[in-house]
Amino acid sequence: MQRRILSTLLFCSALAAPAFAADNQLSPQEQAEGWSLLFNGKDMQQWRNFKSDSLSPLWVIDQDSIKLTGKGGGDILTKKTYTDYDLMLDWKISEVGNSGVLIMADESGQYIYSHAPEIQILDNERHPDNKLATHLSGSLYDMVASPVASQKKAGEWNTARIRLEKSRLQVWQNGTLVTDIQIGSDDWKKLVAASKFADWAGFASNKRGHIGLQDHGDPVWFKNIKIKELN
Repeated sequence: MQRRILSTLLFCSALAAPAFAADNQLSPQEQAEGWSLLFNGKDMQQWRNFKSDSLSPLWVIDQDSIKLTGKGGGDILTKKTYTDYDLMLDWKISEVGNSGVLIMADESGQYIYSHAPEIQILDNERHPDNKLATHLSGSLYDMVASPVASQKKAGEWNTARIRLEKSRLQVWQNGTLVTDIQIGSDDWKKLVAASKFADWAGFASNKRGHIGLQDHGDPVWFKNIKIKELN
């Protein structure tokens, strides 16, 4: 009798648990919740280079991941723009590597980061831009430092989540909340004033923008890029 009860409980538990999707796929639960893929593991049709209609051949698909193979590929961005959303992605960086995920990006400035806040990607141990805590992986670059407990070594996969809703920006790295701030608030203005962006006209002023992946000259990989629009 006890074995029968245990088997029944295990069966019911399996039904209740959400199915995990393979890389670059959505689970039935994610589909029902309104998530969509920004990379399907097969092509990069939803991406293009900054201020270009095409995509550099240095951005390739490598083992079911988007990979920047080296310097010169240029920053890339989503063809579509977004306002409020929940974004998930996995990334890993090469040794001595640097990259980033940019949000609220436009193409009116000289660079993709001219108006776009950046979530840092870095080899924290070896890259020379590791002197400030706000420059380590997962940080809201030059503004909010990520906890050391959220950081992994170069070559390991990390999971980032970026949620932007009604100008409230929340960032998680590997399940740890890194940033939770209202863009435009007094706290935000203080952080900007103390950062390299203090005199950058239009920084983080967009209500709608592209999501970007940075070419900092180093190999970097991305997969499981998915988004749920909230508006």
